[in-house]
Amino acid sequence: MARFWEEKTLAQLSREEWEQLCDGCARCCLIKLEDEEDGTLYTTSLVCRHLDIETGACSCYTERTLQVPECLQVTAQNAATLKWMPQSCAYRLLAEGRALPAWHPLISGRCESVHEAGISVAGFAISEAEVEDEEQWQDYIIDHPE
Repeated sequence: MARFWEEKTLAQLSREEWEQLCDGCARCCLIKLEDEEDGTLYTTSLVCRHLDIETGACSCYTERTLQVPECLQVTAQNAATLKWMPQSCAYRLLAEGRALPAWHPLISGRCESVHEAGISVAGFAISEAEVEDEEQWQDYIIDHPE
């Protein structure tokens, strides 16, 4: 199989190739909270209610930005500037000129490798639907700025 991600820029990828870059970790679906005073982003263990935590699949993927207006679509133009994206994200890695890791499904040939490597949200994430009061979301912060 040709390593299209090594031969093309993000902007040159077909839609199918673009979608194949996603490893299904769903870390981008973790809800972030912003400190209103200084703009600091905090990552929580909560994920969007439309995410299947075990598979990393969105139940409304094609219309996700309509269903969830704050869901940001990653593009070739913004991939390098979205610093809240996981450092392991293929879009971010390639935008920064780095290689895909061995556990990435395009390298390993197996979708399960992202879960086996402990990269996916499976096993620790909680659906936002399970925490009714948004005031409690801060109790789920897992990533603190240094």
